[in-house]
Amino acid sequence: MNHIRNFCIIAHIDHGKSTLADRLLEHTKTIAVNEAQVLDDMELEKERGITIKSHAIQMEYTANDGQPYILNLIDTPGHVDFSYEVSRSIAACEGCLLLVDSTQGVQAQTISNLYMAIEQDLEIIPVLSKCDMINSMPEQVEDEIIELLGCKREEIVHTSGKTGEGVEEILQRIVDVIPPPSGDESAPLQAMIFDSVFNPFRGIIAYFKIVNGSIRQGEEVVFVNTKEKYIADEIGVLKMELSPRKEMHCGDVGYIVSGIKSATEVKVGDTITSVANPCNKAIAGFEEVKPMVFAGLYPIETEDFENLRSCLEKLQLNDASLTFQPESSVALGFGFRCGFLGLLHMDIIQERLDREFNMSVITTVPNVSYHIFDKHGDMIEVHNPAGMPDITEIEHIEEPYIRASIITRSEFIGPIMTLCLSKRGELVKQEYVSGDRIEIHYDMPLAEIVIDFYDKLKSISKGYASFDYHPIEFRPSKLIKLDILLNGEPVDALSTLTHVDNAVTFGRRMCEKLKELLPRQQFDIAIQAAIGAKIIARETVKQVRKDVTAKCYGGDISRKRKLLEKQKRGKKRMKQIGNVQVPQKAFLAVLKLD
Repeated sequence: MNHIRNFCIIAHIDHGKSTLADRLLEHTKTIAVNEAQVLDDMELEKERGITIKSHAIQMEYTANDGQPYILNLIDTPGHVDFSYEVSRSIAACEGCLLLVDSTQGVQAQTISNLYMAIEQDLEIIPVLSKCDMINSMPEQVEDEIIELLGCKREEIVHTSGKTGEGVEEILQRIVDVIPPPSGDESAPLQAMIFDSVFNPFRGIIAYFKIVNGSIRQGEEVVFVNTKEKYIADEIGVLKMELSPRKEMHCGDVGYIVSGIKSATEVKVGDTITSVANPCNKAIAGFEEVKPMVFAGLYPIETEDFENLRSCLEKLQLNDASLTFQPESSVALGFGFRCGFLGLLHMDIIQERLDREFNMSVITTVPNVSYHIFDKHGDMIEVHNPAGMPDITEIEHIEEPYIRASIITRSEFIGPIMTLCLSKRGELVKQEYVSGDRIEIHYDMPLAEIVIDFYDKLKSISKGYASFDYHPIEFRPSKLIKLDILLNGEPVDALSTLTHVDNAVTFGRRMCEKLKELLPRQQFDIAIQAAIGAKIIARETVKQVRKDVTAKCYGGDISRKRKLLEKQKRGKKRMKQIGNVQVPQKAFLAVLKLD
């Protein structure tokens, strides 16, 4: 056990985690030298250049003292929407590499991930990446790291994922600084599941870290939370492929295949123990992450409902932060109300459903959960505007607030403050991080940042500002439900909860946008925005008309009038039975109203 080191790499998005992980794997001869990023194996990850899933892999390294060591590396995502993956990786490690880009300095997500690591009591090794770049500022960024961590300047390792500089030094530091796993080899088996994947041929493969005891192939094990028993058909360690072992001991990180068919039987954070010699209590798992953004996912064909359920269950195995429950909508039929960690997370889930399961879905306008208090003092939690009680019943509504931390250059402070104020933000404090970089803290309603806040922030700060947030509390707000009516019929998928001050302008913009997107029919379509019974905006999509009088050349006017009257009666009848199909792009365009 003294020769095992479990560590992860944490950093802000695009600071070079996956590239550095590749260099570590090459240096320890785990993989052959190649250009592509090995751990980002999902097509989406390669296309977008982001890490979505945490990946675990084992390396073997001979240190300066001639001793062989086993290093278990877990590469983590950097985007704020995947912070759940990071929290799981941190729970399975004893130490971490804190990676900071020497061209950009400390960013918001760096600080947020660092706090997570400190809470779990991890040993932290500061690393400066991209040191070969022309615009690298090592001294300045070193000052920021020292201020953040309180470490010594000589403890910071300089590396470059491109040239491989500093890789040997990192490996040696991992061996010297990070403690070996602590646990009792002779105690009953206690292993924590930190991830799981679905394999169509072998069922569900769970990844675990052994905290106490050992496990043998063929042993009967039980999952403590679900109380289900299984035979460990195959156990092993995670190399580039799964590498089977007969026995695994305390401190090892590996996988178990036991023919589990149903996605609901594996809970991330659960404890595996042996049936013959069970442990007294489960391992205190890491915290459950609450979804921030809720949206409805509906199959395009109603009969695909069950199919969509099984696709979501398989995705949930791979991404435990996705939550879903069935719901129905008048406009869209049966579907699911899903909880996501943010808009990028929602986008990725949609794309993965399409690519991995060939499942096209319609997504409704994303919103957050609200607490609604009625006149009797009872509270209900609402994730969907359609589930709101009648306005006369409501005493007041509370919405979730977040504490946002934005790190930016001082030249962009004006526009950023204007943006935050327009989103109903309240300034908490501002402080200089170093030089001309400043950190601003705002309390803001979560609903305001859900849709386009991050994109706007990036554009007004020319990409320099970094953003991170965490939920703080629910606060009372003046919110009202805005309905969109098509020919007098409400479309529940387009209704939203919005603040009183924004309602009229938002309703007007939605009507204008829908006018552009709805295809013309053979009758007029009235698009209206309404608050309760009061209409606040209206647009009309004009009908397509056939020129029925074309065949009348000359002659009495009454002949033309007769034909027009006949057409008018037909249009009237058509309007009674005609229904308006809202295209998928209309739902998406509402999100990007600006």
